[in-house]
Amino acid sequence: MSSLLTERQLIHEDEVVWLEDPENLDYVRQALDKTKRRNTRPPYARDGRMVGYALLDDKAEPDPDSGLYKRRVFYLLPHDRDSSPNGVYREGAPGEAVDPRTIEPTKPGAKTPRSQSGLVAAASTTASGA
Repeated sequence: MSSLLTERQLIHEDEVVWLEDPENLDYVRQALDKTKRRNTRPPYARDGRMVGYALLDDKAEPDPDSGLYKRRVFYLLPHDRDSSPNGVYREGAPGEAVDPRTIEPTKPGAKTPRSQSGLVAAASTTASGA
């Protein structure tokens, strides 16, 4: 799923749990995963690593067809900028990438100069007053 999540999809988020300090990351990928529980650490089956996840409130109900909860998971893949700073995402970012400093429960997160271009671009934007 893309970063174009809506607040409506996240309405039952109660808390965001970070497994890594988001201040150290230019961006995180976000996706809605289906899980059995709403308030425990979800399983992770992608390459790379999970860096955070959302806990849901008591009003969240599972999907009537699958019995699973839709929860936001934040992750990074091995070729992302944090692990491969001179790699494919040295400039730019994947479509589902958002700045982790803009993530809050029920808020989708935003793309920023730092998430899209890295610390160098964010620093030059700040220095130029833009």
